[in-house]
Amino acid sequence: VQLQASGGGLVQAGGSLRLSCAASGRTYSARAMAWFRQAPGREREFVAAIKWSGGHTYYADSVKGRFTISRNNAKTAVYLQMNSLEPEDTAVYYCASAMYATVSSFSSAGAYEYWGQGTLVTVSS
Repeated sequence: VQLQASGGGLVQAGGSLRLSCAASGRTYSARAMAWFRQAPGREREFVAAIKWSGGHTYYADSVKGRFTISRNNAKTAVYLQMNSLEPEDTAVYYCASAMYATVSSFSSAGAYEYWGQGTLVTVSS
C-alpha cells in the first residue's frame, strides 16, 4: 500500500483546510485508514480514523465536532475536513493504513502498517 498525503498549508485561526490521502495497492484489504499528527517536540497523536468497511468514524476528543474524516466509494482516498482550526492544530499530518487493526486499536499508531509522507498544517493566531 502506498499513501500520498496532500492539502496542507498556512491558514488563520478559525479557517478551514481539507487534507487528502491517495491510496494505491492493496487498499481493498485495509481494515481502517486514519490521520495522525505530530507537532514539534511532541509525540505523534491520533486525530481520526474510518473503518474501511462500513465507514464508521472515530475521533480524538480534541477535534471532535471540528474535523470530519471520509473516504471515497472506490476506497482509494481518505479525506480530513478541518474546520474552526486553532493554533494548537499546527502539526505535520500523516495518513495511515491498517490491515489487521481492531476497533479498539484504531487510535494507536502501532496498529498501522503503512504511512504517508506527511503534510504540514500551520494555523496562525
